[in-house]
Amino acid sequence: MNLDNNTILITGGTSGFGLELTKRFIALGNQVIITGRNQAKLDEVKKQIPQVHTIKNDVGNAASIIELYEKVTTQFPKLNFLINNAGEMRKMSLHDTSIGLDDINREIAINLSGPIRMVQQFLPHLKKQLNPAILNVSSGIAYVPSPYSPIYSASKAGLHFYTVSLRVQLQKTKIKVFELVAPAASTPLNDQFVNVDGFNPKLLATPEKIIDATIKGLKKDSYEIAPGFGRILRIMSRLAPKLILKEMSKVGANIYSQP
Repeated sequence: MNLDNNTILITGGTSGFGLELTKRFIALGNQVIITGRNQAKLDEVKKQIPQVHTIKNDVGNAASIIELYEKVTTQFPKLNFLINNAGEMRKMSLHDTSIGLDDINREIAINLSGPIRMVQQFLPHLKKQLNPAILNVSSGIAYVPSPYSPIYSASKAGLHFYTVSLRVQLQKTKIKVFELVAPAASTPLNDQFVNVDGFNPKLLATPEKIIDATIKGLKKDSYEIAPGFGRILRIMSRLAPKLILKEMSKVGANIYSQP
């Protein structure tokens, strides 16, 4: 894929992978629009990177996605690259009866329903563009669940299989469908796990290293990009699924295994 002169929309662009992707794509000569739920964080990114365009938006809300589509396609009609990066991850014990039915589904709404709705909304527009592409950011947890984050695990597994299906359905269009199977990284998403029993901070990759691999994969049209520990999880899920699940289950086991 050509990585210059694109118009790119990145959801969740204020930190982590989204922010690093924003920096890289602008440096490569692209026009970049980012979204986020926090206006203050969007304003801070705008101060750091004056070239970026920011829009406050919540991908967990269907009506908000429709509003985003109208704004983006009106202001940036050449939009040709959609990056579904926004995500939320929570440590959670399913024994906790205080979690409401709406709240327990929050990660599904953001991590799975969000990208599905974004693609469905923007797909007719992308089909009309030159060099069109979609990048969905999933996780190594799509291959092997983290029982300490059960809803997040389910959402990323769902996103992985949705992306595979999407790629098949779009194979006769010009749209390239990529997936970043991201390993655990030193981003705000994983800050909550640093002091959790069984968690090894040494396994956290830097966002810069992950996005280095992503850029290389996009240039080579590698449709499933699984750098670092994400690649290891993919391999182990096939070779020794019980063993790798046992290892993943050690994180936070003293909390979620309580009756």
